Amino acid sequence: MARDIPVGNGQMLVCFDQHYQVRDLYFPHVGQENHCGAVPCRFGVYGDVPGHVQDRRRKRLFWSHQDWQIGLDYADETMATSVRMNHPVLKLQLHCTDVVDFHRPLLVRRIEVTNLCDQPRQVRLVHHNSFDMYGSKVGDTVYYDPRLCAMVHYRGMRYLMTTWCDETGPRIDEYATGNAGFCHAEGTWRDAEDGRLGGNPIAQGAVDSTMMLNVPLEPGATQTAYLVLGAGRSREEIADLQQFLEREGPQAVIDRTTAYWRLWLDAAIPRLTDLAEAGPSDRIIRLHRRSLLLIRTQIDNNGAIIAANDSDYLQYSRDTYSYLWPRDGALVAAALDDAGYPDIARSFYALCSRIVEPGGYFLHKYNPDGSPASSWHPWISDGRPQLPIQEDETALVVWALWRHFQLYRDIEFVRPLWLRLIQPAADFMLRFRDPATLLPLPSYDLWEERWGVHAFTVATVYGGLMAAWNFARCFGDVPRAERYREAAVTMREAFGQHFWSAQENRFLRRIVPADHDRTSALMAAVMDRNTAPQGEAAMALPTVAVTGDQMPAFERDPHVDASLFALFAMDMLDVGDPRLQATMEAIEKRLWVRTEVGGIARYENDGYHRMSEDTRNVPGNPWFICTLWLAQWYIARAQDQQQLQAALPILEWAASHALPSGALPEQLHPCSGAPVSVSPLTWSHATVVSTVTAYTHKARAMTRCPTCGRHRRSRQPGRRSLPAIRTTPAA
Repeated sequence: MARDIPVGNGQMLVCFDQHYQVRDLYFPHVGQENHCGAVPCRFGVYGDVPGHVQDRRRKRLFWSHQDWQIGLDYADETMATSVRMNHPVLKLQLHCTDVVDFHRPLLVRRIEVTNLCDQPRQVRLVHHNSFDMYGSKVGDTVYYDPRLCAMVHYRGMRYLMTTWCDETGPRIDEYATGNAGFCHAEGTWRDAEDGRLGGNPIAQGAVDSTMMLNVPLEPGATQTAYLVLGAGRSREEIADLQQFLEREGPQAVIDRTTAYWRLWLDAAIPRLTDLAEAGPSDRIIRLHRRSLLLIRTQIDNNGAIIAANDSDYLQYSRDTYSYLWPRDGALVAAALDDAGYPDIARSFYALCSRIVEPGGYFLHKYNPDGSPASSWHPWISDGRPQLPIQEDETALVVWALWRHFQLYRDIEFVRPLWLRLIQPAADFMLRFRDPATLLPLPSYDLWEERWGVHAFTVATVYGGLMAAWNFARCFGDVPRAERYREAAVTMREAFGQHFWSAQENRFLRRIVPADHDRTSALMAAVMDRNTAPQGEAAMALPTVAVTGDQMPAFERDPHVDASLFALFAMDMLDVGDPRLQATMEAIEKRLWVRTEVGGIARYENDGYHRMSEDTRNVPGNPWFICTLWLAQWYIARAQDQQQLQAALPILEWAASHALPSGALPEQLHPCSGAPVSVSPLTWSHATVVSTVTAYTHKARAMTRCPTCGRHRRSRQPGRRSLPAIRTTPAA
């Protein structure tokens, strides 16, 4: 189920479902410790329902999922929601604005209630608090705190408080606490449906609470009330939040937070409105700016860039997307660097330096606090040891960090990372190679499905080694620089030898060593040296007792895969290479979804969330990132403005298939265009940002100054007049 309008500040994230119910509440890390469970926090209004027979009236509670017409959106250019609710039976209209204070773990919702009747009436706003402290309903306590005038849920070092506010301050007119989710107890929300609450002051175990606020309404009048939800590690912390709220007022929280995010967004680069008439449309510009804000909601202040936060999606034995994948994080950080947000990227790179394994590689994924997360990559396969990694994740972190350093030249920041992160990771990439082919040893692919030597992995390792070469030159480590460069160049040559298929007239996505015993022995040799290796052993290729004069044989995977875009994105192959052009043409021809929805699938016969068995026309569900990669190809190969504009229809496609709030899911239904899998997906939005940035830089580079006739240089954030450093080796 999509999370259309998440709001957060890097330590607290609140996500709503399509019925405007709180479904995810993360604190103190974005993506970790979801204090909302499977039962939503219900929101509703109790009031008179105008009768249709003899002008009789009856009273009823309508929860937000019951007959409300709801529009979920954001206010322009800020991280404040704009939710409009209309109930034709209740004859009420609500306009709600939610923010999480930019500095404190405090959600404030302004509710403007408009009476559409011609008679005075009184309605009751109702909010149901279904909290699972630490993610489970075991040993929780909820009580009404008269000093705070709030409902307080707590266990251990996690406290949540909720209350209503009006112009006089915090106020709860009726409340109830009770058991929920145990012995068939549905919860106190049932108690609210007659318009009254029992007033039980405390409950423990599996609990919930509900609270009401009376709102008098004159005919056609509008009244304003506020809902407040705060989080802390102790009662003292939530008491401090309440004092801040009473001192400043709930509207001040909304005003200051709205202003903060508009100021934050003003720092974005590039200035898209400065482009010529042939530039992106207003819809693309809005998607670009909304993407930046949505990306920020998914990033923990600790530096963890979370893939998505949507607890309705449970994959692989009740698991979610609420993790840091170093690959996704590196690509998101690179997009933020390009967009002018280096501080967020620095936090990510600093976290990577703390969590990288002693052997110089990254594991599958991590929790938002940096601890290793769940994984389905085994340490042994068919009785043979293997590293449970996707090597592209290690390579992309180094690649992205070099791009960051190119833009901002923050030497003091990068200096310790050279020893803690860059050098160990690059040394690992050196030794994690087959001594016969000089290609990377097998690992899992970026889709986390197949084991082997992947084109995407080869391209990213090439990019990572070239980045390490540049860093080594900057820090004066000539021997390492030479080894990194030599490994990159020979890897590029080996790729052309082993991955080109004359029969298919394109590059393959994967090759798998046929001699599994030999590969296992090589893998074991690397693993034996993976405990903080030093000196020559850190960079030496593995050796095995079983050797031969012949080149190892491979099984070849002929499926077309959109991830082959990395061949040009990592600068491993020139865009003019006819082999690359043939490969990209195959992607466009064979992976385009031939329905009214369109878009590019991940690869041929993709079965992940498959929605159509018409594999001839629907190779898989269309993915935003894969479709935008095609736009990046158009941008990279463009020689003039007309060729460059071929990327705009794809950006328009992305904008047209976004949710009304601007949120992008991972995939789309190939026939209906409905969101599939998690939403919003951070990687989808980062790919929008990187594609728009690439387009604008290329457009500016193609624009001639009317005075001097020279091409205008593409403005890069933080760039100073320093000597250029080569990013790719000479042919």
